[in-house]
Amino acid sequence: MSLITKIEIFRLQVPLKYPFVISLGTIRDADNIIVKIHTDDGLFGTGEGCPYVYIVGETAQSAFANAQAMANLWLGKDASAIENRIVELKKIFPFNYTLRSAFDMALYDWLGKKCQQPLYKLLGGANDRTLSTDMTVGIASPEEMAATALKFKQEGFPAIKLKLGTGVAEDVARVRAVREVIGYDIPIRIDANQGWNATTAVQTLQQLAAFQIQFCEEPISRGQVHYLPHVRQNSPIPIMADESLFDSHDAFRLAAADACDYFNIKLSKSGGIYEALRIVAIADAAGKQSQIGCMSETRLALTAFAHLALARKNIQFFDMDSVYMLAADPVQGGIQFHAGGKITVPDAAGLGAEIAPEWLAGCAEQVVVR
Repeated sequence: MSLITKIEIFRLQVPLKYPFVISLGTIRDADNIIVKIHTDDGLFGTGEGCPYVYIVGETAQSAFANAQAMANLWLGKDASAIENRIVELKKIFPFNYTLRSAFDMALYDWLGKKCQQPLYKLLGGANDRTLSTDMTVGIASPEEMAATALKFKQEGFPAIKLKLGTGVAEDVARVRAVREVIGYDIPIRIDANQGWNATTAVQTLQQLAAFQIQFCEEPISRGQVHYLPHVRQNSPIPIMADESLFDSHDAFRLAAADACDYFNIKLSKSGGIYEALRIVAIADAAGKQSQIGCMSETRLALTAFAHLALARKNIQFFDMDSVYMLAADPVQGGIQFHAGGKITVPDAAGLGAEIAPEWLAGCAEQVVVR
């Protein structure tokens, strides 16, 4: 047994290089929560959550306040009993997915260090395949999006993801402009971020079929998920569930309704690694492949994503490009990004990544719960 003796909570703010526009709103910086969990054997684990208010309904301010209550719940308890710890949080904080993911990630990092194993190996995986992220183009004019997409293609990224969701004519114009400049030898993925209703989604997807789209993420509102099977049945483009997929309960409902072709798993949306593993298991059982996706996380959380991808072959798509959008890198160790978005994963124990001490010292808000 290893008892939790201290939990540190930090609010980490990193500006983006440029405002990033999606159908739900504009993101200008990463305002994330960092959690460090210490145990009586002298070890600690670190986790990160990225609260996107547009998607998860959490803000950095609300997460930081709730983090102190979560920390008090865990003090003096066994860090190695991960299922018990996660279930405790889910009972009391059922809708704080992002904050729970930071605590969850810290526990898994700690466990890897305790077992002296990299996280992917602890989860039963192997560092035996190449991970490469796509690159995302935010909503802009067709000409601007085409120029950005061409730049990403020339830099060697394996796929381009286009943010859409404002209307049939303008979204078709955006995709047409991009295809005209990048050609048809590179996949295009699209993401409406719930921007269409069911009728508009079907109309838009049918008109986009000629542009050879690999898949479309979350075409309609999460609140209208009951229409998603209809959209999928009438779409020539495969559908990937994102905002309609938070946890394993959502995954089960989506699979039972055969409402989508793929699952998009984000730890800040699922509540962490423990729940993500349950989602992957459901995807496997339903014969659906998954993507690991990001919000505005630093390389700390992205490293956890990569470990999870190495541990589960069901995860076949990688959307981990937030590192290219941040104006600074506060992480020591962790995954490394190379030309064309290729990723190498460290073999250090746990995540193998930490937030640099000078960044933690400079956090505007920080608290230690003993």
